[in-house]
This record gives sequence, structure tokens and C-alpha cells, in this order.
Amino acid sequence: MNRRQFVAASTAFVATVNQADAHSTKTHDGWVKTPNLPPEFLPKVVDLPGGFAPGEIHVDPSQFALFWTLPEGRALRYIVGIGRKGLYEAGEFYVAAKREWPRWTPTPSMIKRNPKNYKKFAKGVPGGLKNPLGARALYLYQPGRGDTYLRIHGTPNPDTIGQRVSNGCARLSNDQIIDFYEKVPLQTRVVLNPMVT
Repeated sequence: MNRRQFVAASTAFVATVNQADAHSTKTHDGWVKTPNLPPEFLPKVVDLPGGFAPGEIHVDPSQFALFWTLPEGRALRYIVGIGRKGLYEAGEFYVAAKREWPRWTPTPSMIKRNPKNYKKFAKGVPGGLKNPLGARALYLYQPGRGDTYLRIHGTPNPDTIGQRVSNGCARLSNDQIIDFYEKVPLQTRVVLNPMVT
């Protein structure tokens, strides 16, 4: 399936189950509570025609949507925050590592772009509620390149969901990344589709 077919398929999705069936509102890890997101930002099982293999991650930045593909042309759709203009990197990746309450260290390019905001964190930030990677992170690699420094992760700022705000990563609310993290095995294929302009 090419990019045009993916966009056509993902824009034609139709909700087929109750949102409550796709997302729980419980407290996670004993301290992460479900934020008060708009109903349209809750995970939703949708139709996703186009012959996608189950168990893959597809991000459509034009819709701020991450799709976890399911059997029979369906997907679990999450609304995400994505990379700011010029920082979103389209391509094919795989999940090479997973971390709970990950440590975060800004990359050298982040420090160079914005030393005022990032230089003070050059030695890293331990995992926790205020860590920019949130409660969980999936680490995206490419064959021959290794770690791309791109992540699918949580955020302590759920108000950034549905916006172009990151340094290239896709972010979910902490409660949603905790739920999603459990579904995704290592070596999962990840496709970050190009932005449609």
C-alpha cells in the first residue's frame, strides 16, 4: 500500500465499538490518572481497510493518529502529538527496546537547536512524573542505522496531544502509553508516514 492509499484508508475509518471498550479510565501504576481529554482523543477501534498486517504501528501525522493494526481490517487508533515542522521524520522503523519510566537525555542536536531549554538537562533526567518521556517509551531503530532517537512515548503534558510539539517523537498521554506499551512486542514494525501538505 502506498502513501496515498494509506491516507485514503485512514481518513475513511469508522468507529465500530464503544470508546469505553477500547480504553479504561483506571489509575495506572498507582499514580498516573487518566487526564480529562476530549472524547475524540480517546483510543477507538476503527475500520482501516487496505490490507495492513496485524500487529504493526502506523502513524498518520496529518491526522495526529497512531494506528495499532488488528486482524480483519481494523485498528486501535490513538491521537498523538507529533514532531514540530522540520523535525518529523517519515520512514520505516522497528521497536528495538521498551522502557518503563524511562530516563530522558536530550540529544546533542536538541541542545544545539535550543541550548536555553535543553543544556541544563545534558546529564539526563531520571524517570518519573515530570520526565518528558512520560510513563513508557518504545525506542525506534532502523537496520544499519541503529537507534534513531525517535520514540513513541508518554508525556506529563497531555494538553500537547493532537499538536506538532515534539522533537520528532510521537507522544500519547501517560495512561494511554501504559495501555499501548503492553500490546507492543519487540521487533514490531513501525511506519511513520509522510506529512501530507
